[in-house]
Formats: sequence, structure tokens, C-alpha cells
Amino acid sequence: MSAFRWRPDRKRPNAKNAAAVARVATDTAAGVARILDAGQTPFVIGGDCSITVGVVAGFVRHGARPALLYVDGGPDLYTPGTRPNGNLDAMVLAHLLAIPGHVHEVAAIGPTVPLLTARDVVSYGHTLPEDDIERRLLDKLGITHLHADEVHADPMAAAERARRSIEAAEAPFVVHLDVDVLAFNDTPLADVPDSGGDPVGLRLDELTASLTVFAASPRFAGLVLTEINPDHAPDPEVLRHFLDAVSAALKVDK
Repeated sequence: MSAFRWRPDRKRPNAKNAAAVARVATDTAAGVARILDAGQTPFVIGGDCSITVGVVAGFVRHGARPALLYVDGGPDLYTPGTRPNGNLDAMVLAHLLAIPGHVHEVAAIGPTVPLLTARDVVSYGHTLPEDDIERRLLDKLGITHLHADEVHADPMAAAERARRSIEAAEAPFVVHLDVDVLAFNDTPLADVPDSGGDPVGLRLDELTASLTVFAASPRFAGLVLTEINPDHAPDPEVLRHFLDAVSAALKVDK
């Protein structure tokens, strides 16, 4: 599996390191396809969120076009034209859906373009305000989405609604989990921390309650875990506690 450490890209500032992102995602797709061919369930650890492009491509390559439950502080629907800093990890769904303005070499790593349609996606736990460009795009595309406030109010009910929505795609679904969905003050592991103020991300117990519901689905087909930076934690116990909690959430009887 190839790896690449992010660096400035002065030649392509609005789509930084696109060739490297496409290469790593392509390698990820090959690895996921091998796992699926062996009859196993993929658990992919990154890295930034762009590896999920490769995970979905691996499913499609295997012949099992998936649905995607996107558990993330934001839905990553930016394109180079709407995200001036050019970080492709904020453009993952835009490339999976081939939204106008996407980078072709990233969107085209799999057998089809687009790799997903809007009905294949549910966004879960985001903290977007109503006037945000990504929130408006979620609504325009008709993507089911659940704000963090809905999860705070009743994690189990929110997770059940998300599960029903993703199961309606009638496909195996992958859970993408970016740890920036968590409130940084509660679980300080995100590579790009939030400010610690409003809107507030999920508590770890809210996340794990949700994962238990998702993993219990007969259509649950894999997990992608991204954007962990343990250097942000005040001590190693934070990471151990997080991993123990997520592992326990995934050990459910179907």
C-alpha cells in the first residue's frame, strides 16, 4: 500500500497533491477488492478522508456497488472552485458523486464515474449551519442528512433513522468515520480540531451508540476510520479509550 505525507502543492493550489491522492486511493481500491474477494469485511484505517474514494472504488471493482453512511463533521462536498485551500480531503463526496468542478483523475479511479449517486449516501452527525454551502448542497442533491443536534437529542433514534435511510439503497453499506465528528473537548483526537464551541460535535458515547446500530444491520459491509492524530491527545489513554469503545460498538450480533 502506498503512502503520502501531505505537503504544499504550489503547482495546483486549488487541488493539492491530486496525483498522489489518486494513487493512494487506487492502491486502497485494489486492497479492498482483494479483501472482498476473500470473503472478508474491510476495516480501513487512514490517512485522510480521501481514502474513502478508494474504498468505494474497491467495492465497485469487486462487483458490489455500495451505499455510504458518511459519519463526519462535514459531508466533504467542496470542489476546487468552492474550497480555495485545495485540500482534497474536504472534497470526498464531491468526487464520489462527480459533482461539477471535481478533479477527474480522482473521481475516475474506479470502474465508473460517478462511483455513487445521491440516493446511495447518508450524512450523519455534521454540524453545518443552515446557510452553509454544503448544507444547501445536501438539500439540493436530496441527500438524507442528520445534524449533530438530532443525535444529541436521541442517539439511538437518530441512528435508527440513518440506518433505515441507508438500507433503503438496497445495497451493502460502508460506514465512513472521521473522528472530527467528535467534540474535540470530549475526545481530542482529530487531525483538524474544532474550536470547542458551538456547534458541538458528538460525544464518544453518542458515536458508539450509533455505531452499534449501524453495525447490527445485515447490510453493514465495512468501516473506514480516518483523520486520527494521537499527538493532539493529552495522554495515550485517550486513544486507547477511543479504540476500546469503537471495538465494543462493532461487536454486535446480527
